[in-house]
Amino acid sequence: MLLSVQDIHAYYGKSHILQGVSLEASAGEIVALLGRNGVGKSSTLKSIMGINPPKRGHIYFSDGDKDVDITHMPTFKTAQLGIGYVPEDRRIFTHLTVLENLRTGLDIAYKDKESKEEALEATFTSFPILGTRLNQAGRTLSGGEQQMLAIARVMVTRPKLVLMDEPTEGLMPILVEEIKKAVKRMRGEGISVLLVEQNSEMALEISEKVYIMEKGVIKYQGGAKELLENREILDKHLGVS
Repeated sequence: MLLSVQDIHAYYGKSHILQGVSLEASAGEIVALLGRNGVGKSSTLKSIMGINPPKRGHIYFSDGDKDVDITHMPTFKTAQLGIGYVPEDRRIFTHLTVLENLRTGLDIAYKDKESKEEALEATFTSFPILGTRLNQAGRTLSGGEQQMLAIARVMVTRPKLVLMDEPTEGLMPILVEEIKKAVKRMRGEGISVLLVEQNSEMALEISEKVYIMEKGVIKYQGGAKELLENREILDKHLGVS
């Protein structure tokens, strides 16, 4: 198992946000983490990433030959192990150009010029529009272009697992399709994705496995295809009828 989250409890101040969350992701698997707003989905990603570590429970990540306990690991070390994070607010460097944003990942992941150029070419295959915006400041990009840049900046670091928080929020349908294609390409390259997404039908369409949260607790887990056919569960937990 690439990622194993075991009974984690996390707090914001005295608020008990995550109340025993457990989930797993295998190599090359897309896993959807769904639920209504404010139930703890983003907090789960932040706990995995080390931004808000859990007070109880354990998080393990496979580093090839062994499982590494990353429960209280600093965020930068978690990233070095191969976990990428695309936050809900994107967090691109708005004052830097597209190329400069990408280089923040490239310069860490690659040492030689040829490898960096190959990584950039792969990025522009996934997001052609970025190749035409290389010298444009991040703040001048559209919302969809900023989202593509946020994903691309993570991808050039060669992650094993990508945590994605609401990547299609506020985007036009045509851009939602681009993000969906990008996530599928990750799977095709053997990269796992843990996807938090309000667009539940899109998430279920591209995922193998799904977890549904309510008030800091996992209330449902199973196959995405099976859930798509279970309108009762969809309506009860997600309001999709």
